[in-house]
Amino acid sequence: MKRTRISVAALLLASQLGGGCASTSSTTTTPTTAVSTATTEAASQLATAVAAEPAPAASTPTTPPFEVVSEQFADLRILRYQVPGFEALSAQQKELLYYLYEAALSGRDIIYDQNYKHNLRVLRTLEAVWAANEERRTASTNQQQIAHANGFATYTKRVWFSNGIHHHYSTRKFVPECTPAYFKELIFATDSKLLPLEKGESVNQFVASMTPILFDPNVAAKRVNQEAGKDLLKTSAMNFYEGVSQAEAEAYYKKKINQKDPQPISYGLNSKLVKDKQGVVQERVWRVEGMYSRSLKQIVFWLKKATDVAENPEQKLALQKLVEYYQSGDLKKWDEYNIAWVHDTKSLTDVVNGFIEVYGDPLGYRASYESVVSFKDLEATKRISAIGDEAQWFEDNSPIKSEHKKKNVVGITAKVITTVVEAGDAAPSTPIGINLPNATWIRKEHGSKSVNLGNIVDAYGAADAGGMLDEFAYDEAEKQRARQYAGLAGKLHTDMHEVIGHASGQINKGVGTPKETLKSYASALEEARADLVALYYLPDAKLQQLGVVPSADVAKAEYDNYIRNGLMTQLVRLQLGETVEEAHMRNRQMVAKWVFEKGKQEKVVEKVMRDGKTYFRVNDYEKLRGLFGQLLRELQRITSEGDYAAGKALIETYGVKVDPVLHKEVLARYATLNIAPYAGFIQPRLVPVEQDGKIVDVKVEYPTDFAKQMLDYGRKYRLLPNYN
Repeated sequence: MKRTRISVAALLLASQLGGGCASTSSTTTTPTTAVSTATTEAASQLATAVAAEPAPAASTPTTPPFEVVSEQFADLRILRYQVPGFEALSAQQKELLYYLYEAALSGRDIIYDQNYKHNLRVLRTLEAVWAANEERRTASTNQQQIAHANGFATYTKRVWFSNGIHHHYSTRKFVPECTPAYFKELIFATDSKLLPLEKGESVNQFVASMTPILFDPNVAAKRVNQEAGKDLLKTSAMNFYEGVSQAEAEAYYKKKINQKDPQPISYGLNSKLVKDKQGVVQERVWRVEGMYSRSLKQIVFWLKKATDVAENPEQKLALQKLVEYYQSGDLKKWDEYNIAWVHDTKSLTDVVNGFIEVYGDPLGYRASYESVVSFKDLEATKRISAIGDEAQWFEDNSPIKSEHKKKNVVGITAKVITTVVEAGDAAPSTPIGINLPNATWIRKEHGSKSVNLGNIVDAYGAADAGGMLDEFAYDEAEKQRARQYAGLAGKLHTDMHEVIGHASGQINKGVGTPKETLKSYASALEEARADLVALYYLPDAKLQQLGVVPSADVAKAEYDNYIRNGLMTQLVRLQLGETVEEAHMRNRQMVAKWVFEKGKQEKVVEKVMRDGKTYFRVNDYEKLRGLFGQLLRELQRITSEGDYAAGKALIETYGVKVDPVLHKEVLARYATLNIAPYAGFIQPRLVPVEQDGKIVDVKVEYPTDFAKQMLDYGRKYRLLPNYN
C-alpha cells in the first residue's frame, strides 16, 4: 500500500485541532468540467464541516465524553478512536467485520519476527516478567527500585508500540531505562515455566543470551539502514535476509526478473532470502505449510468464515483469492487477489490484509504483514470521490511530460473509511491514507483504491496538545489561516496524494519497476512524487469548481505547513547528529529544501530570524506552486525512465543531511512544549453476541489500558514459535 504516515507533531502543527496530511466506491469517469449541483452542494457543505475544529463527543448526564488520550511516555502518546456508524450496519456486515478483525490480529506475531529475529523472544520475556515488575513499581518503597521498575515498564510499552526493540519510525534500537542487574532480578523473580527458554537452556544461560539483545546499543543497532555506501543488508537488523549480502541479493533478483515483462509478479514480496547449508541463495516462502504457517493457518480460518458471509460475489471472490494466495504462497495468486479486490467497489465493508509495504526492507523487495479492517463513511466519501472522478482531468493537466502521462486513467476508487481495527505494521502507529495495490501494471490496467482513514484523522485532531502552531508559525496571519483551514487542507492533501498522486504517471515501456531501477531510493521518490501532485493541484481552480475547496487560503495553509515541516519541525524526530533515513521524512525534506534553494534568489521561501529563532516564510505562493510543478516533472521523468543516478542525487543532496545548528534550536524549542511527537492507538474490541451457536450481533468495546490490551493479545494471538 502506498500510504501516508505523519507524526503527531506535524498534525498538531498543521492545525491545533485539525487533521493532517500525507500517505472505494465509484469508478473514474470521462473528465468533464462540471459536476452535478447536488454533488457540489454536498461537497461544499462537507468542506465547511471539515475545516472546523473537531470537538470531542458531546456528553450527556449518563454518557461521559470519549477520552481520546490515554497516556504518554517516552516520545509516544497512546490514543483511542471510535467507530461511529458500526451499530447501523447489518448483522451480516458486523459478523463479516468480526471475522476480518480476528484474521487481522492473528498475524500479530509475524510483524515482530519480520522486524528482528529475536523480537518474539524479547516480547515473551517482557510479558512473562510484567507482573513481577508491576509489583515492584506499585508496591515497593525503595525509590531506586521504583525508578528501575518505571523505566522497565516504559521500555516494555515501547516494544509493544514499535512491534519490537527498534523505534517504529527512526528504526534505531532503544534500550531499557534500568540496569541489567535489575533485569536479572526480574527474571529470577518469575516462574521459569513462563520464560521463553530454548530446549535445554538454563535461566542463567537465558539471562546471558538476552542481556546484550536488550541492553547493548551496538547489537542490532538499526532495523533498516539506508546509509549510502554501506551494505544495507549486513548493517540492518530486519529479519528479511539471513547470511546474504546486498550484492548477493541484488544478483539473485537480477537473474530472476525480466524487466520487459509487462505483468511482473512482486518478486520477493512474501519470502525470506537465506542461504542453505551448501551456500546457495534461496527463498523461504511465507505460506500455509511454509514459514509463518501457524499464524497464516489461523488467518485463513477466519478469512474462510468471512467469505461465507461476504456482501456480494465480487467481495467473495476477492476473499477466496486471498485465501488461495496464503495457502500457496504463489505471487501470481497475489496479483489475482489484487485485481479482484480492486474490482470490488460495491461493498460497504473492506479489508487490507497481506504482506504489503516494503519500507522495512532496505532493498524494497520484502513486505511487512499488516491489516486494516473498515467500512465506508458514505457522507465523507463525497469529498474524496469528487476528486477521484476527475482523475483523467488531473492527469491531462499535469505539468509532467506528455509521454509520461496515462492516456486512459482507469478504475480509481476513492473513499473515506471508518477503521474498525488495525494490526501488524499498521498498528499501533497507523497510516492516515492508503492507496493500493502497489503493482504498477495492475494500477494501470485495472485501477486502484484510495482511502482516507476518517475516524483515525479525527482522533488525531481531537488529541490536540497545543503549542506547535504558536511556536513555529511566523506571524499571526499564518496562524489564523492554519486555524481556519489547515484541517481541511491536510485532508485534501491526503486525498490528492493517495487518489491522484500515486495513481498518476506511467513508466516507459521496457523500464523496470521503481524498486529495480531506483532501488533503495524508490520509496522516498515515490512519496515525494505523490506529495508534489497534491501540492501542485491544491491551489487549482478545479478544486473550487468541484466544491471541495472554499478558499484559496486552503492551499496557502498547506504550503505554509509543508515548508515548515519539511525544513524544520520534522527534525524533532531525530537525535542530534543523525541524518534523515526514513522514506517519508527524506521525501518531505527533499521537496521543501529543493524549492527553498531554487527559489532563494527571488525569496519565494525566506528564512527569517526573529528574537534568536528561525522561521520559514512563504512570500510568493504562485511561484512556489511553479517550483512544485518543476520538481514533479523531474521526479516523474526519473520514475518513468528509471534514472537511478538522478534520483540518488536528489535524495542525497536535499533529503538526507541535517543542519546541526538549526536541529539543535528546533529540539530546544520543541522541548518546552512537552508534546510527544508520535502517537498510536489502543484498538477497539469486537465482541460477538451468539444465540444457538450462531453470531446474531457484534458489539464494539473501547479498552482504555494499553498494557492490558497488549498482554491480552499476547495470550490470545501467540501462534508462532520464538524463532521461525
